[in-house]
Amino acid sequence: MPRYWIVAAYHADKPMIWEKVWQFNLENSLISIGWKELGDISEHSRDELRKAIEQTYSDSPPNIRTLYLNMLWSFYHEMASGDIIIARRGRKVIAAIGTVTSSAYYEHERNIKATGPENPYSNHIGVRWHDAPRGLEFRRMVFGMQTIYEITEDQYRSLMEQKDEPGEEHEDHIQDRAEFVLEKYLEDFIVTNFSKIFGNELELFTDPVEGVIGQQYGTEIGSIDILAIDRSSNSIVVIELKKGRESDRVVGQVLRYMGWVRENLATCDQSVRGLIICQDSDLRLQYALSMVDNIDVRYYEVDFRLANTSFGE
Repeated sequence: MPRYWIVAAYHADKPMIWEKVWQFNLENSLISIGWKELGDISEHSRDELRKAIEQTYSDSPPNIRTLYLNMLWSFYHEMASGDIIIARRGRKVIAAIGTVTSSAYYEHERNIKATGPENPYSNHIGVRWHDAPRGLEFRRMVFGMQTIYEITEDQYRSLMEQKDEPGEEHEDHIQDRAEFVLEKYLEDFIVTNFSKIFGNELELFTDPVEGVIGQQYGTEIGSIDILAIDRSSNSIVVIELKKGRESDRVVGQVLRYMGWVRENLATCDQSVRGLIICQDSDLRLQYALSMVDNIDVRYYEVDFRLANTSFGE
């Protein structure tokens, strides 16, 4: 059975270079990733790769080095012929979909004319790009911000059918449709006003490769609404909006995401906690959270007013 991978072809905020790189990828049936400072890591064991990352990126936070390790290990040792790659442009566009045709390999200057000598993408994997879909754009962000991550077959099929975003709840799991719609927009509001809402308590997790923030952080078990760092403890915080879902379901989802973050992103001395944001107090939610000590809940209020006026004033 094939595995399904999301891969960023290049930095979407550099459209001219992105287009050159992407055309090179199509013409040469491959996709490439960076980390040029590491040199040839194609034959490294996991321990050797970890040490190389720690030495090369010693100024980066430990969780970022762990992220590098997992992505590069996946590229060289988990992607295999027959797997499916979804090449993304930014977080809303499928550039193309292809089938992996070879193992990953290192060739420093293979695409240097496309990327420029200052930032060559030296790690490559062969891909047979399909004719369709190409340039498929979604209305909302559907991709996480990592350069490489895996999704499930169900998430892949949802993308192809354009039904919903990877990991998003299906309508039959929604108890309160009005709350669901409201909180889809509330997520963007929270991210835009994050420092005002959380002050110095939390900061948005920022991807060091693409420089984008931790909103809709993609994993193979779904997309985390918001990923943040607790400044005082350096713990990673998984933030989920309840979005009208049943209490048991949202608590279970937060716990699953926390488990994924602990396994794939957190360092051995870094804790992980959860935060659920919802509109109203929920007795079922209170009982569920009384059994765990690392998930908090916070409530929001909406103040919507219409001002009285007269025509002609």
